[in-house]
Amino acid sequence: MADRFKIRSTVKCDVLIIGAGGAGLRCAAEILERRPGARIIALTKVSHPQKSHTATAQGGLAAVDPRDPNDANIFHMFDTWKGSDCTADQNVVRKICESAWEQIIWLENRGMHFSRDPQGKLSKRTFGGHTRNFGEASAFRAVFEADRTGKGIMDTGWGECLKRGIHFIHQTVAVELLIEDRHCAGCIAFQQKNGTFVQILAKATVFASGGSGQVFKVTTNCRQNTGDGLALVMEAGLPVMDPEAVQFHPTGIVGPGILASETLRSVGGILRNKDEEPFMAKYAPKMKELAPRDLVARAIESEIREGRGVMNPDHQIQHVWIDLRHLPAEVHERQIPEVVSFFKHYVNLDPRTQLCPVRPSNHYHMGGIPTNEFGEVQDAGQQIVDGLYAVGECAAASFHGFNRLGTNSILELITMGKHIGDRIIERLERESSVRSDIAPCRFQEKFAGYFAAGGADHIGQIRNILRAVMTEKVSVFRTEAGILEAIETLRELDERARKTKLTQQSTAMNQELVQRWELDNLLAVSMAICQAALHRKESRGAHFRDDFPTRNDAFQYHTLVSTTDEFGKVELGRREVDMTIFGAKGENYEKFGLIERKY
Repeated sequence: MADRFKIRSTVKCDVLIIGAGGAGLRCAAEILERRPGARIIALTKVSHPQKSHTATAQGGLAAVDPRDPNDANIFHMFDTWKGSDCTADQNVVRKICESAWEQIIWLENRGMHFSRDPQGKLSKRTFGGHTRNFGEASAFRAVFEADRTGKGIMDTGWGECLKRGIHFIHQTVAVELLIEDRHCAGCIAFQQKNGTFVQILAKATVFASGGSGQVFKVTTNCRQNTGDGLALVMEAGLPVMDPEAVQFHPTGIVGPGILASETLRSVGGILRNKDEEPFMAKYAPKMKELAPRDLVARAIESEIREGRGVMNPDHQIQHVWIDLRHLPAEVHERQIPEVVSFFKHYVNLDPRTQLCPVRPSNHYHMGGIPTNEFGEVQDAGQQIVDGLYAVGECAAASFHGFNRLGTNSILELITMGKHIGDRIIERLERESSVRSDIAPCRFQEKFAGYFAAGGADHIGQIRNILRAVMTEKVSVFRTEAGILEAIETLRELDERARKTKLTQQSTAMNQELVQRWELDNLLAVSMAICQAALHRKESRGAHFRDDFPTRNDAFQYHTLVSTTDEFGKVELGRREVDMTIFGAKGENYEKFGLIERKY
């Protein structure tokens, strides 16, 4: 039995990237462009990098064109700070916003097919919370490729990496980080196809493992987004930051929860209640449908809670409508064709002539693995873990604070991917060898435990209960009583999971085994979310407590959550929010203080 958990081989490389979505590919492309011959291995959990979740991003990415007379980086920085509810780190906000347009040029020069206007210039669209002149009016800041911008980024990054010799290992997951004395030397990886374990040693290890949306029952996230990266770093004794900061996209398609892009509202879509009344003016008088996502999501849920929702007969769930009927045919056909097809395919409606049902759906995790502005992972004492980096949704630098603006996610992917690539190149120039003296200490016992369990419970049922309680108790609106109930349920589910027998005893092509491992990850991330949400007795951004409905600036810090040997018991720490723009007292510095958040 124990023989199956042995390490079958050891592979050495310069850079190991755990995850092959947009963030990981942009990082790899930068290294390979500037350091040809570097050996980079990228693990992807799915069957092909193009199956990564980045490919589902629809609306666009924000970047200020330096030639645009109506926009400026300082406006983008202000919008990001205000949207974050004053918890984004200002050094990171400056770094990303000021390098944004350079990355648009990088993508275009490598073949990305951005949409263009009749004059041949890059088209731009508005998105929620993006303004000019510090909130004066909506800004046309997002460049895009129709409504499949993420797919364009994936095509471009994948092609750049492939032609420069990256090595992909498909259907493979990291199951243990090799860390000792704040130094990371790689990981132990499990290859799902043949059921074997391999040790991968690297001079630099990059987490780019994506989000954790499968914590919730209704989500826009892909099936593979189970918070693996966050769970793995917690297991290694490192913290996660701001796990309570979870974004719910206002417009998930009722039923599957699939994303109906914010593009729909940027091109003029109107949210209506059961009486077909537009209601956003009540909640955001100036920005209306183009208010930040947390405000729009709460507005929709408030309409439903107050009896103005519509009951969907197929799914027995209440929702509101998004009205696209008044939009020109050209908009339906050229700007939102993919989203229109989703409504036709999944709910059998034609948005050109019918109202479309939407309700908030879990979308994005603002929290994640804590890093500095260069993507270097930090421990609970905010000391750098040598050789370990994180980028993309699994990371928290923090660019988004407690609420991400639409289009800022894939902007972060390409900018931070580039900056981390720069940092790793510096490391490769001074590191001549790969460290090989750190021994694994956890994965064998964990996987042996999965096969040793003999209970008659069912992994899928446990997972469904977890997702249901998180959706009911820890989503758009939260209370202490609800969070405590969720914590108690998670403890019970962890006990049940430990006793659950695997029906298939082989390690090769055993999806039940992978799902059992994912269940551990979902439980760990869910508990971190709950404990941090319980601690934060205020409402800030996407974290809204009905029992503490206002922002309390005594909580003006990032939450750090570290796990202990006892499931459900955590250690809480804090990291101060960087306010260097405000502290510098330069022009317009007052816009970056603890400002009121109205739209």
